[in-house]
Amino acid sequence: MSCPDCQKGAILLGEPTGSIVDGAYLAAGPEGNTTRAIIVVTDIFGLPLPNCKLLADHFSKSLNCDVWVPDIFDGNPPFRVDTMKNMKTPERAGEKLEWLPFLFGLIPVIPALYRSRPSVASTRARTFIETLQAKKKYGKLGAVGYCYGGTVAINLASTDLINSAVVCHPGSGSEKEVQAIKVPTSWACAEDDMSFKPKLRKRAEEIFQSRRGKDNFIEYEFQDYKGTAHGFANRPNLSYPEVKAGHEGALLQTVKWFDKTLPV
Repeated sequence: MSCPDCQKGAILLGEPTGSIVDGAYLAAGPEGNTTRAIIVVTDIFGLPLPNCKLLADHFSKSLNCDVWVPDIFDGNPPFRVDTMKNMKTPERAGEKLEWLPFLFGLIPVIPALYRSRPSVASTRARTFIETLQAKKKYGKLGAVGYCYGGTVAINLASTDLINSAVVCHPGSGSEKEVQAIKVPTSWACAEDDMSFKPKLRKRAEEIFQSRRGKDNFIEYEFQDYKGTAHGFANRPNLSYPEVKAGHEGALLQTVKWFDKTLPV
């Protein structure tokens, strides 16, 4: 449910320009445009961390559509913004974890982690999308998930609720969950990732490759960002050039993927 890298990173600079609508953040596109919309599935810090809102603002402007950030933690994200500052965790490839501060920080939040385990958060995300579509009736929906939210995005990609997905350095998952994916999926992967480990990363791509030429083939892509660690796409320390490049690369990858798979 959580790994040391889930709590590292930095707060992005800037002020969100969207608004809270029925408990979710909305970065609004052109009024009346319902041809497509994007769902941003947050990391373990949830809505209080401004990063997810700033990403939503960026995608709304780049894709010219509504972008929503639901509260998958029901108002109680397992980790707070100030937790990030106290955790001694890697920020780029090759750095070592300081286990003692991590463990001391983890113990108090175990109950919150259980209350919002991935299966529960995925149910909340599904309910949000069903309710949203009943009101908005968007023509096509995409979902992009980060860290913990990447695991939820994998789950959503196995349903009929979305039409495309981007998975950025996801939390722990299984081959079975990857095999269940049935929509076009783009993966933004870190060089060092204690959660989406190299064995699963390799196996995930093999699963998609094995479908080529078969009826169940779906579009996919995997991009690896050198010098990065888990969290680079949404909680980057931009003082490291390689992390900054990875963060910007993942932003561009996401925009291009949704433009390709959710054409207006």
